[in-house]
Amino acid sequence: MDETPSNLSRKSWLRHVPLALVGLVAIVGAVTLGDVLSFDTLRDNREALLAFRDQNYAVMALSFLAAYIVIVAFSLPGAAVASVTGGFLFGLVAGTGINVLAATIGAMAIFLAARWGLGATLSAKMEASEGRIHKLKTALHDAEVEVLLLLRLVPAVPFFVANLLPALVGVKIWNFFWTTALGIIPGAIVFTWIGVGLGEVFDRGGSPDLSLLWEPHVMGPILGLCALAALPILVKMLRGKKEL
Repeated sequence: MDETPSNLSRKSWLRHVPLALVGLVAIVGAVTLGDVLSFDTLRDNREALLAFRDQNYAVMALSFLAAYIVIVAFSLPGAAVASVTGGFLFGLVAGTGINVLAATIGAMAIFLAARWGLGATLSAKMEASEGRIHKLKTALHDAEVEVLLLLRLVPAVPFFVANLLPALVGVKIWNFFWTTALGIIPGAIVFTWIGVGLGEVFDRGGSPDLSLLWEPHVMGPILGLCALAALPILVKMLRGKKEL
C-alpha cells in the first residue's frame, strides 16, 4: 500500500522529535541545573556519597554511569564535574573506564538523534548537490576517521559540537562510535586524575584546578596525538594537489 503525502510528511516531522527533545531538555537544564551540578554540591555531599559507594559499589557505579549518560546525551551542564567525580568515587582506572563508557554512550545517543532527523535531510541534500558542497562531502568521507579523531582530541572543540557535526554530514555510525571511545581517553584520564586527589583539595578548602588540562606536560602529548591524526589528512591533501 502506497503511503499518502500526509503520512510521509508526518513521518518526516517525527524524525526531528528526538533532536528537538534534546534541545528542549538542554535549554531547561542550562537554566535549572547550572548551580546544582557543581563542585560545591559535590563538596557538601561527599561524605554521604563515599559512604553509599562503600556499601553499594555496584549500585553507585551504575547510577553514576546512568547520570553521566543523561548529562552527555542532553548536553546538560556539569560534564566536567561528572568526569572529576568519576575519579573521586572510583579511582583512576575504574573512574576512567566509567567516564569513557558513559561519555561514549551519551555521545552516540545525541549523534543518532541528530542523524535520524536533521542529519538525514542535510546528508541527502549534500549527496545530491554538485560543485563545492559535493566535493566537501567527498573529502570528509575520504578522511572520515582522521577528522573524527581530531574532533575528539582537540580540547578546544566543544563536546556537543563533536557529537552533532558528524551526524549532520552523514559519517558512518561505527566510525563515530570507535573514534569517540578512543579519542576521548586522553582527556578522560586528565579529568579523572584530578578527581582522584579531590578529597585533599576539599580538605584544604579549595576547588579543583581544571586548568591542569592546559599545562604543557599535559597538553604536549595531546597535541602530539592531534598531529598524528592530522598527518594522514595532510598527506591526502598533498597527493590530491599533485594529481591535479
